[in-house]
Amino acid sequence: MVAEPRGLIVTADDFGLHPRVNLAVEQAHRHGVLTAASLMIGAPAAADAVARARELPGLRVGLHLVLADGDAVTPRAGIAALLDEHGRFGDNMVRDGVRFFFLPHVRKQLAREIRAQFDAFARTGLTLDHVNTHKHFHLHPTVLELILEIGREYGMRAMRLPFEVGAPLWLRPWISWVRARLDRAGVGHNDYVVGIANSGRMDEGAWLAALADLPHGVGEIYCHPAFPGDRVLSHGMRDYRHAEELQALLSPRVAEAIRYLGARVGGFGDVLRV
Repeated sequence: MVAEPRGLIVTADDFGLHPRVNLAVEQAHRHGVLTAASLMIGAPAAADAVARARELPGLRVGLHLVLADGDAVTPRAGIAALLDEHGRFGDNMVRDGVRFFFLPHVRKQLAREIRAQFDAFARTGLTLDHVNTHKHFHLHPTVLELILEIGREYGMRAMRLPFEVGAPLWLRPWISWVRARLDRAGVGHNDYVVGIANSGRMDEGAWLAALADLPHGVGEIYCHPAFPGDRVLSHGMRDYRHAEELQALLSPRVAEAIRYLGARVGGFGDVLRV
C-alpha cells in the first residue's frame, strides 16, 4: 500500500541560468507537474526568468542562493575574497567552507553577498516562497546562520531541508542539526527531498519509482529541466540529462501518479502553509 504524503512540492533549480532553463520551467509549469522554481538571481538569464515568472502567477518562486560555482551579485571589489580569478565563485567548497568558518573578513564579505542576493530578489517584486542554496551549501553552519539572520529581514519563511532517504550515515548528523536549527528559528521546511542521488537524471523512470515509494510527510522532488542546446549549461552539469528531466515533468504518467497519491501540491507556502 502506497503511503500518502501530506504534501508534495515539485521544484526546478537553476531558474535564470539560461533561457533554455527558463523556457523549460515555463513549459513544465504550464503543461506539466512543476509547482515551484528556485531563482539564481545573479545568473545571466535572471531577468528573463523574472519576466516569465510574472506571467505565471501559480508558479512559486524561491531564491537559489549561489555561493559556489556561479555568478555573484556584489561587484568584485566588495567581495574579492570570495571570487576566483575569473570573478566567479569557485567550486572548491571544502576550502571555501573552512575560510567561511575561520576568517572574519571572509564571513563579512559572505554576509554582504547573501544580503545582496536577497535584496536583488526583493526588487523583482516576486513573493519569496522559499530559499535554498546551489549545491546545498546551507549545510555549512556559517552559511546557514547568515541566511537565517538575513533572510528574516526579507520575509523568508521556508527553506529546503536536503535530506534524502538513503543519505550517507556520515551526513545524517549534519542534516539533523540543520532540521533542529530551522525548527528553532521558526522556518518551515520539507521533511525529505528526492533528487540528490539522481541529480541530473530525474527522468520518467526515476520519477515513477520515487512516487511509488514516497515516504509520508512533506516531500520536495527537485530537478534541473532545460531544452536541448549545443553547449552544456555548466561544467558541473556536463552529464545532466536536462531534456529527459523536462519530459518527465510533462509526462502524463507522472501526472497520474501524483494524482493517485492524493497529496496537497504547490510551493512551500501552499504545502506547509507558512
